[in-house]
Amino acid sequence: MIIDGVEVTVTGGTATEAELRGYIARGRKKHGPIDRMEVNLDGDFADITYRFRPVPFDRIRRITGYLVGTLDRFNNAKRAEVGERVKHNI
Repeated sequence: MIIDGVEVTVTGGTATEAELRGYIARGRKKHGPIDRMEVNLDGDFADITYRFRPVPFDRIRRITGYLVGTLDRFNNAKRAEVGERVKHNI
């Protein structure tokens, strides 16, 4: 079932929609955007597994003394410095 845009799977018993909305709100508050939630009920206990949406990020590197994501704004001299760098393997 889908609740508040989250795919919810309940096993081992039944849970009210209000309970599931509470679990979703708790997960969003603590962890961010949720894609799926799996709830396994065992008596009075509920084991909850959250699956999160991927979070996009930009890679930032330190190149020739500058923090950059891409080399788009470098002039020819800085691009040459990047090309002459010695890259070390770990």
